[in-house]
Amino acid sequence: MPASVKIGDRLVGSGQPVYVIGEIGINHNGDMAIARQLIDVAANAGCDAVKFQKRTPEICVPVEQQGRMRSTPWGEMTYLEYKHRVEFGEEEYAEIDRYCAQRGLQWFASPWDAPSVDFLEEFDVVTHKVASASITDREMLRALAATGKPVILSTGMSELKEIDEAVEILGTERLVILHATSTYPLPAEEANLRTIGTLRERYGVPVGYSGHERGLQISLAAVTLGACAVERHITLDRTMWGSDHAASLEPTGLQHLIRDIRVIESALGDGVKRVFPGEVEPRERLRRVTS
Repeated sequence: MPASVKIGDRLVGSGQPVYVIGEIGINHNGDMAIARQLIDVAANAGCDAVKFQKRTPEICVPVEQQGRMRSTPWGEMTYLEYKHRVEFGEEEYAEIDRYCAQRGLQWFASPWDAPSVDFLEEFDVVTHKVASASITDREMLRALAATGKPVILSTGMSELKEIDEAVEILGTERLVILHATSTYPLPAEEANLRTIGTLRERYGVPVGYSGHERGLQISLAAVTLGACAVERHITLDRTMWGSDHAASLEPTGLQHLIRDIRVIESALGDGVKRVFPGEVEPRERLRRVTS
């Protein structure tokens, strides 16, 4: 099996506890009060880490879309103005850094451009996450490789040749790959969970799962197939305004997910056939040996 990757003080890989990431993303809607509540939700449920998204809007928003008008809770504004409205800066991330430390959580983000990599490095994040949309952004991938930090690579919307090229840039020494399908919300028939094994065999690195489905079943099935990490979007309420809330887990759902992941980890065992203590008395009482 692939060697584990060290992310901060956690080992991620086969034989290690599943590394659970609560993706806050932009579900904070640009509000630090909501961000703190979501950090609390993740910590109370037992997540290992929370993840945000960091953008330089002028780089990430295509020029032809920047001036398009959008209806938002804050009124009509251009798409570029909206992206600035929900983007956290240095002051907010300093608060995130302090609050996550207080709650015992790791935190990191998906940078969507090279300057955002530099921004996140100022906080010495434990790892960087490549969003599925960014897997072909070679400039950013090279910036991530140059940090020497572990990288978590999502593979939604990708063909194998695109993943090959990204892995060639990033290297495999400190790489964790996440199988993903970037349909929001994800229908079961597009989950294709057996790809977890395909990616593990092809690249020889730990492979996890980033889910966008409603419910828990697909994420739990991923764990039984050997996913070493599970990432799910989290929200206070799936009916909140914003693009990712509908495919997110509410607090109770997140608690149930992590509870069930830990049960599955225990149930999977080590694969060595043995007589367990609970079987000894029934074995003595019921077993017949004949010749």
